[in-house]
Amino acid sequence: MFAVAYSSCIAGLDAFPVQIELSHRTGEHDFTILGLGGAAVKESRERIISALECSGIDARGEILVNLAPAEIKKESAAFDLPIALALACARGALPQASLRDIAFCGELSLAGEIRSTVGITAHALAAAQRGLSTIVVPHSVASEAAVVRNLKVIGAKTLGEVIQILTGRGPAEYAAPPTLVEESPRRGFLDVIGQDAAKRALTIAAAGGHNILLIGPPGCGKSMLAERMASILPPLDGEELLEVLRIHSISGQPTVKVLSGARPFRTPHYVISDAGLVGGGLGPRPGEISLAHRGVLFLDEFPEFRRSTVEALRSPLETGWVQLSRARASAIFPSRFQLVAAMNPCPCGRFGSKGGGCRCSHHAIRDYLAKISQPILDRIDLHVELEAVDVHDLVSAKPQVTRGVDGRAQQVAHVRERQIKTFGTLVSEVSDSVIRESIEVTDGAKLLLGEAVKRIGMSARGYVRVLRVARTIADLEERPRIDEEIVAEAISYRTLDRLTNLIHSGRTMSIGGMGVGSS
Repeated sequence: MFAVAYSSCIAGLDAFPVQIELSHRTGEHDFTILGLGGAAVKESRERIISALECSGIDARGEILVNLAPAEIKKESAAFDLPIALALACARGALPQASLRDIAFCGELSLAGEIRSTVGITAHALAAAQRGLSTIVVPHSVASEAAVVRNLKVIGAKTLGEVIQILTGRGPAEYAAPPTLVEESPRRGFLDVIGQDAAKRALTIAAAGGHNILLIGPPGCGKSMLAERMASILPPLDGEELLEVLRIHSISGQPTVKVLSGARPFRTPHYVISDAGLVGGGLGPRPGEISLAHRGVLFLDEFPEFRRSTVEALRSPLETGWVQLSRARASAIFPSRFQLVAAMNPCPCGRFGSKGGGCRCSHHAIRDYLAKISQPILDRIDLHVELEAVDVHDLVSAKPQVTRGVDGRAQQVAHVRERQIKTFGTLVSEVSDSVIRESIEVTDGAKLLLGEAVKRIGMSARGYVRVLRVARTIADLEERPRIDEEIVAEAISYRTLDRLTNLIHSGRTMSIGGMGVGSS
């Protein structure tokens, strides 16, 4: 007997369709799988036989399976369910018509339970693009697949349940798309004491999708502020949700927060490898920058990351995607994230603080700040200095400040809507030519900006970054043009441009008003 079933296999961020052709004859037991199946596919033979027997179907005999197309390597346990159903069909337990127009995906246990497998969203997209009407997936991840439009999703717990559904002896319950419900109130910066300048800069960054660097002593709240900035970002919309869900599903990451509409917030440690941050390995697989797609990538202790790891961010920060090429495969992963980096002002962290106590030499401070290259600094729109919170502010803070919802979230959503309406995207993602041609700047603001470029030694990329930030500030203030006041604020967020210029010139540099000589 002969049977055909449909499935798919992950390749990079997508899934390509696979047709399972199965031939069964009575005789001495032999189970052969063709079509470049990996180790997980070869090991599926025993799982499939055991699962079918536990479901009341005798599956012994000469079995030949072909996974087409045969020239593509297939590494997945997701073929367990479709192969088992094709074998049940060849044995006469299912009519061939019941397998038409349906895709199947899931790993089987020896007892016939259907276990979750990675990339369910990509599998569902492949089924929809193939023109199939339905997909059967593990019950635990059915809500992920239900995000895909124009596709019916059946979540099943066991192989026997699927057989009953296909034979009409059991009801087919279709999964519904998840309802976007925020997990907790978006308090934003309401319970953050002090740091008003940093809150302002983070609000600008969130509104325009800008990258930001926080510089301050230990304990001043850099990590907390970065996490709170993510909370004032608007929820993921339909297309963004599907993009982010597909990446997290393929990577085997939890998808509960993504399904609730929360934007990703990734915080890798500074010992992370280049492949861990950018992506790689067998497959290859997405890295942290892709897992942070449409969300925030927070790099604490920024100068402590390896130089090669940080420099690998150059292209993704500009293009919004990363291409990984290996000997066996090549993949393109989206990586449109907001970089929030944090660093101390010196190796000991006390330089420039009110209490003083810095133990670092002048050369050590210069070398520490010079760990961040100019090309990376150019790609970071805002550099913000923080100071330790005053003890008086901590003691006198009122408990009521922690209640309510931060109005900055509404401001951010309004600015983003305005920029998308004007440019088709956020101002941070608009091309340099569009920025120069479409942004209206007063004559006085042009003169101020030109003078700042000369004094700071700002690059052409840094100049355009200032214009982008100025446009976002104007949108926050609801001003049609960029004037001197707006430009002055945008320039004030280029702290490390001034410092690196002084480092290279050998002159005195300062941070937070404190000086460091060139000796």
